Amino acid sequence: MKKSMLFVGSLGLAGVLMLTGCGKSDDVLVVGTNAAFPPFEYVGGVSGDEIKGFDIDLARQIAKDAGKTLKVENMKFDSLIVALNSGKVDLIASGMTITSERQASVNFSDPYYEATQVVLVNRDNTSIKSVDDLKGKHIAVQLGSTGDIMAKSYSQQVTAFNTGFEAVMELKNAKVDLVLFDSEPAASFLDKNPGLKMVELDFEPEFYGFAVAKEKVELLHSINNTLTTMKHNGEYEALVAKHMK
Repeated sequence: MKKSMLFVGSLGLAGVLMLTGCGKSDDVLVVGTNAAFPPFEYVGGVSGDEIKGFDIDLARQIAKDAGKTLKVENMKFDSLIVALNSGKVDLIASGMTITSERQASVNFSDPYYEATQVVLVNRDNTSIKSVDDLKGKHIAVQLGSTGDIMAKSYSQQVTAFNTGFEAVMELKNAKVDLVLFDSEPAASFLDKNPGLKMVELDFEPEFYGFAVAKEKVELLHSINNTLTTMKHNGEYEALVAKHMK
């Protein structure tokens, strides 16, 4: 599985810039996420309702560097940008791929993770060997995800679900032929579903970024500063070791 990481340093910033509020408490940073994308964001912990994950730990450090307390709002993936631009959240931390379409309505931080799409199928399925084999297949995806966008170029039979978990359940019940999903979450679901297997195909790499509203320039600089600092001091690699396989 491809798991290389990418950082692009912020230039000309001296120290961490304080974040500007967005109509909420000045000492709280509100992060929007869809906590159904392990290991980047998921629900767990002793209480069973704590939102955890790689993105959440990064967001916690971003908030700490700005002298703020992190608050996480869990919502549907396809509603995150609307929530951001309406001021309900300050930033999106949800394994969101940087695309030109999304950049039309939000600004992204420096890329912080490189990923790719993979295919999940039932273990006895040997029909998927190349990208061409996806044509005409019934594909399950997470609504609003990169897989959702890509799947439509391969097949007219695409069913989108609010979570990857629902898509995987549909596959296990043999109601779809495959799930098209990001590599790390796919590996996480695979661990819990031994009746499935992963097929790696020749997809283009994609890059995750934190999304902020267009006018939140200082917030964007602050996020990039934290990412660069974490890369240089080893904290980023420590989180990779903690969360990734």
